[in-house]
Amino acid sequence: METRAQSLPVGESLPQWHPVAWPVHQRIAGQHCVLEPLDTERHAHDLYQANAEDALGVDWTYLPYGPFANFSDYRACLTGLSQQKHALFFAIVDSSSNQAVGLLGFQRIEPAIGVLEIAHVKFSPRLKKSPAATEAMYLMMRHAFAAGYRRYEWKCDSCNHASRQAAQRLGFVFEGIFRQATVYKGRNRDTAWYSVLDSEWPILQQAFKAWLMPENFDQQGLQRRRLTDFR
Repeated sequence: METRAQSLPVGESLPQWHPVAWPVHQRIAGQHCVLEPLDTERHAHDLYQANAEDALGVDWTYLPYGPFANFSDYRACLTGLSQQKHALFFAIVDSSSNQAVGLLGFQRIEPAIGVLEIAHVKFSPRLKKSPAATEAMYLMMRHAFAAGYRRYEWKCDSCNHASRQAAQRLGFVFEGIFRQATVYKGRNRDTAWYSVLDSEWPILQQAFKAWLMPENFDQQGLQRRRLTDFR
């Protein structure tokens, strides 16, 4: 006889699900950029110089650290990030110059349930709005889903409209606002949540591949069709 508890609605059964492995922290090569495990000796100077082109430090507004008064302070920050045990950080190295021009990482990695978050995204002015910027995000997403993760998260300050627009352009689905989620730099943060699921990844992957094809760019490197057009 069915009990009251057994008659309650529940989520989809996942008989084939099993915990996945921790993402491999390895070099990931693309056409326009290479993701390299963050190495302070290898990347700190390049990143500091590339970020210095943002003279007013505007790009640090929504990060929990920065801007930095000097290279020593920035290097110390990178060292701390690279030594975190529960996150994986990558430098984005431009393929043509072989110089690091951006930073991003995985955090809140939960292999038992197949969930992780892309975080600490810091693109220098040299990287912003370039094919390499989009490709770096694609490579990270591909790496996560290839490892068997079923949910890929993006979270940002709800006031960070540029980040929210980027999430939507890249195919993330908006899930809502967590009010008064945290405090940083002495101010409140309401956090906007976005995600991509493994079931949504095949269509997004094909869109990324099509957008990154050489014929989608003119002689000045400008896109002919938008990423969203391929979805």
